[in-house]
Amino acid sequence: MIAVRDIAYVRYQVPDLDVQADFLRDFGLRHHARTETALHMSAYHGGYPAYIAELGPAKALGVGYRMDSLQALQAIGERFESPVRPNDELGAGWVVTLRDPDGLRVDLLYGGQTVEVQDVRPALQLNTVDDRRRLGSTNRVSVQPSCVMRLGHVVLKTVNFKEMFAFYQDVLGLRVSDSYYAANPGNTVAAFMHCGLGEEYTDHHTVALLNLGAAEPGFDHCAFEVLDWDDLACGNQYLRQQNRRHSWGIGRHVQGSQIFDYWLDPFGNKVEHWTDGDLVNDAMPVGSEPLSPDALAQWAPPLSPDFLD
Repeated sequence: MIAVRDIAYVRYQVPDLDVQADFLRDFGLRHHARTETALHMSAYHGGYPAYIAELGPAKALGVGYRMDSLQALQAIGERFESPVRPNDELGAGWVVTLRDPDGLRVDLLYGGQTVEVQDVRPALQLNTVDDRRRLGSTNRVSVQPSCVMRLGHVVLKTVNFKEMFAFYQDVLGLRVSDSYYAANPGNTVAAFMHCGLGEEYTDHHTVALLNLGAAEPGFDHCAFEVLDWDDLACGNQYLRQQNRRHSWGIGRHVQGSQIFDYWLDPFGNKVEHWTDGDLVNDAMPVGSEPLSPDALAQWAPPLSPDFLD
């Protein structure tokens, strides 16, 4: 079975690359490359650019995923009669480009990890009531942009749930971690899917599919893992100081357990900071819960009425 290893980047189209770059720096991403028509922003863990923006009317374009081997990339290219080609966009590695059933671009990548790792402070060591490890030292942090370490997942608003689910399961090898249903268990309205890596543990979800009657396909949001709890909270304060638009948070999710904080970019795209998420493997039991007003967070401020629009 062919399975993607991880998510690499999201790809958006925006009408002003300079405005978007300013926001993404405040959000905690680093400048990587820029042309007249494209912007590449990176995370501190390096690898691939985590965020690609192309110049044009605002919309979601697609997602890149990392493959384990060139042989796996060749196999999927042969299956879909899409040639493996040198990745000229990144200047290294190879890529196969597909379209999912909703028409979003899917780049499957091997090699081409051109972004250098950049050092950040160590994650803070915390003293809990039953695990006191930080002895004779203090925790001190500064209010500044969060350190976005990596892209963690994307949530897709689908108009074609059955076919989209089959594509991400059968073609990309993703497996369901948890789901939500409405009215009856057969009416799935959200599926959280992890990379199918067998016994190896991975993020609770790399792709989530929302089946909530969207008028057109696109991203609900993309989500970036930050350094730790304090990094997320300091990033929240910094973004507020820059008069950026907040969406929802800080809180802790139910499915995936992440500490979350959602923001809106200058063009209305929702982006998430998160930390402390669940790790799962293919042996974990699959959960299915009814969607309710309390289903999205264990604790958080009230959910805004337009959060899932």
